[in-house]
Amino acid sequence: MSRTRNTRVSRLATAGVAATTATLLAAALSPAAHADARPTRATAIENAAQALVQHATALGLTSAEGTSVRDVIVDKNGTQHVRYDRTYRQLPVLGGDFVVHLKADGAYRSADRATRSRISLASVVPNVSAPKAADLAVNALRAANLGDALKQVQAKPQLIVDALHGTPKLAWRTNAVGKDSLGNPVARTVLTDARTGAQIDAWDSIETATGDGKSLYSGTVPLETTLSGSSYNLTDPTRGNTYTGDAANKTDLCIFGICISRAPSTVFTDADNHWGTGATSDRSSAAVDAQYGTNETWDYYKNVQGRNGIAGDGKGSYNRVHYGNSYNNAFWDDSCFCMTYGDGDGTTFGPLVALDVAGHEMTHGVTSKTAALTYSGESGGLNEATSDILGTLVEWYANNPSDPGDYLIGEKIVRSGFGKAALRFMDQPSKDGSSADYWSSSVGNLDVHYSSGVANHFAYLLAEGSGAKTINGVSYNSPTYNGSTVTGIGRDKLGAIWYRALTVYMTSSTNYAGARTATLNAAKDLYGNGSTEYNAVAAAWSAVNVN
Repeated sequence: MSRTRNTRVSRLATAGVAATTATLLAAALSPAAHADARPTRATAIENAAQALVQHATALGLTSAEGTSVRDVIVDKNGTQHVRYDRTYRQLPVLGGDFVVHLKADGAYRSADRATRSRISLASVVPNVSAPKAADLAVNALRAANLGDALKQVQAKPQLIVDALHGTPKLAWRTNAVGKDSLGNPVARTVLTDARTGAQIDAWDSIETATGDGKSLYSGTVPLETTLSGSSYNLTDPTRGNTYTGDAANKTDLCIFGICISRAPSTVFTDADNHWGTGATSDRSSAAVDAQYGTNETWDYYKNVQGRNGIAGDGKGSYNRVHYGNSYNNAFWDDSCFCMTYGDGDGTTFGPLVALDVAGHEMTHGVTSKTAALTYSGESGGLNEATSDILGTLVEWYANNPSDPGDYLIGEKIVRSGFGKAALRFMDQPSKDGSSADYWSSSVGNLDVHYSSGVANHFAYLLAEGSGAKTINGVSYNSPTYNGSTVTGIGRDKLGAIWYRALTVYMTSSTNYAGARTATLNAAKDLYGNGSTEYNAVAAAWSAVNVN
């Protein structure tokens, strides 16, 4: 949604959705007669490995480089897409990721690469020491937090090759973490030139949830739980054993997955399987919201996009509620594969466990397992927008009368002290006072929560079209950069196109021009080149000045 310091927060379901992404792919890509011949994941990896050998030069691979598979997608018609990470002389390469696209028979088709620079370093021995890189990162963390008296500050440098920022160079990637004056976590990833000590880039690195329960925001909702002895655990065995625990208003401090201290996640229990009262005075009410948000997000990805769990492996994540002291945020953390929610300060935000927040945060997990969009510059805006877009579609998917679908981000959690009706507005992002409606050459310099406005605006236009209208009781009026009239193609098609672009075509360095290409490729795959949907994607990007 929005972040108060160094983290980020944020929200499909159309009643009567005519076709899920899986259905669309089946219709557009797959002859039913050959369904039994669909390659397996292992076959796709084997085919891709052969393609790496045969096309090493085109992919920029040399004997000094290694590869590892990050993700595999096999279309219904057998087309295969294998995503790789890269190393150089055993060092991770930032921007070295690429996707190999294979035909149904396993033959090489094409590839998308995060960068095309050939890597050739004279040495992988740094001039700048690891302790010096750590000090530089700590200073950057303090500067980013406006001089707040940070406590328990730690930093752990990792030597890498940076291929994202021009000519590949040896660099230190350092994650600096600490706690602010209230004891809440702050974190920043700093990229330092290992020869000169100059800062290359920096970005925030905390990514900013059968009984029934009375929630704070979504009314009374169904819950799948686990009976243990004479009581019930808030653990859902039908969704990968996802569970919700109480953080007891404590916080944690972790560096690259190694935790110096970790807030608890004590699983909520209940005697009668009727959870919460709908009031903040009952600590399990917030847990109901978090578990419900997890359920709806899991179901959206599985039933609409054909993805089994956040990582695509059927395994569940977990939630922690009541984190920190008056903590005005929620975040996804890859190191624990979990979501964490603060209670808010009561003036600016209430408890941050709303449905669209859960959809937003879990989508950060999906992004990390697929395109892994770097969280800075234009790719960072696309990362944040992906969570806004797909999180919004989760809210529509849930079709909950207590929290009906809309194109407002975080409208349930804001309080009078925030001064606006929502964190962000997808129809006209600039209504929040900071976000960009249209692309310009300076968009990449904005905070990622504001540069995301360009993609959020594109998504609204693609789904609903331009101009004034009322949807689900909310008034919208979406302008266009070029004065054009855009006709929407609906939320289900927006979701299908964006998800395929994210999981098949985008890479860590994708910028707005690249996102236009990726979504056009996705529309072509799903609906055909020159189709109404393909043309609508092109028109919506032009309407936000991405040409």
